[in-house]
Amino acid sequence: MPKQNNESDLDYKHRVIDIKSESFCGAKWYNATIWLGSGLTTSCHHPPAHKIPAIQEVEKNPALIHNTPEKKQDRAMMQQGQRPSGCDYCWKIEDMDRSNVSDRVYKTVIYSDEELNHAFNTAPDQDINLRTLEISFDRTCQFACSYCNPAFSSTWVTDIRKNGSYTDLVSDGRGHFTHTHDHSQLYKFHETNPYVEAFFRWWETDLHRTLQELRITGGEPLMSGYTWKLLDWFRANKGASATRLAINSNLGTEIDIQRLFDSIDQPIDLYTSNEAQGTAAEYIRDGLIWDDWVNNIQTISSQHRSKLRGLHVMCTINALCLETLPDFLNQMVAWKKQYGRNFPSFTLNILRFPSFQSPLVLPQEIRQQYADRLAEFLIAHKGYNYLHDHEIAHVTRLIAYLRDVPTPDDLLALQQDFKSFYKQYDQRRGKNFVNTFPALKDFYEQT
Repeated sequence: MPKQNNESDLDYKHRVIDIKSESFCGAKWYNATIWLGSGLTTSCHHPPAHKIPAIQEVEKNPALIHNTPEKKQDRAMMQQGQRPSGCDYCWKIEDMDRSNVSDRVYKTVIYSDEELNHAFNTAPDQDINLRTLEISFDRTCQFACSYCNPAFSSTWVTDIRKNGSYTDLVSDGRGHFTHTHDHSQLYKFHETNPYVEAFFRWWETDLHRTLQELRITGGEPLMSGYTWKLLDWFRANKGASATRLAINSNLGTEIDIQRLFDSIDQPIDLYTSNEAQGTAAEYIRDGLIWDDWVNNIQTISSQHRSKLRGLHVMCTINALCLETLPDFLNQMVAWKKQYGRNFPSFTLNILRFPSFQSPLVLPQEIRQQYADRLAEFLIAHKGYNYLHDHEIAHVTRLIAYLRDVPTPDDLLALQQDFKSFYKQYDQRRGKNFVNTFPALKDFYEQT
């Protein structure tokens, strides 16, 4: 096992990571997210995506969809103990307190000591075989979540085409909502996508032999024909690959849960997203029907557990979810008690962009109130074994983030964009901010 008996995450960091360099992260070598619709990649969900080399080069060497020049440069920096700027999320968490555990630890601990030593000692200009891969075939999605944008949702594209750009936004997130991000879907659905072709060529010839986990994301991947093509490959080549399969899904009303489980012969990990309850969740994740999402969670946990390794809820922590987040987490615990510790598990991923939707846009006194309520959640569940170590760590980290991260220098601009965006969001989506978030009424109206 990567961690020794009773070893804490921080002890693991000191023993395995720090001995290599002060900035090492296994994800830079062994993990990737690749958007085949746009020809972009990154090493995890924190660094900005960057362009894969020209398709002519990828056709000669499909491994370039992961082993890009930018990643190789970052690897060289990490081998020398330098900090790549794209990884500043982890540096910020660690610089708050040396005892904090950032995501680079969680992204590294999943690999063996031998794999990590091999990565660190390999010349940075060499190609490395992936171990874990998250892949998106296209941006087809029936949701248009407030913190998403047209680059990842075809429904967001429809909004911009119908209603035009969001206006009067000045902070760093404004570009998300000003155009249809056509660069994110370079090829129409009736056209051949050479990046997709390169992936399937790499997968069928080599990748399925070396990859430990393949996670399919979107858009909404269960609305993409390429997802079902890959599931067909697994069924037709049963036993040919030891790759663990994982699928992201918003588990919306239109998703055919039964078809998914009828199409798989091996246990999978199923990931879904939510971070608030009831009408708050429906406001944030436009297209979601709360009761249907809850029913899908319960149906999957009660009827399809034999085909699941785990059901995981990814929480995107934004300014609007914090009011109902403790209640949402209590619902997670209730399900754990009913169905088992992994049905579901959860992660809390703090939103960075657009920054005007970050928790840091809120007044300090409101942030403190939310931090106190999360602390009460931890106290209420202290001594029980329903929560995983990483879940406790994520809640603890969020509490510290809300309490200790300084107010942004451009707070006034962020707050103005916050109100401007949600006024337009309400008008376009037929929603009402004040009715949905009464606790933020004064802040919203005074902004």
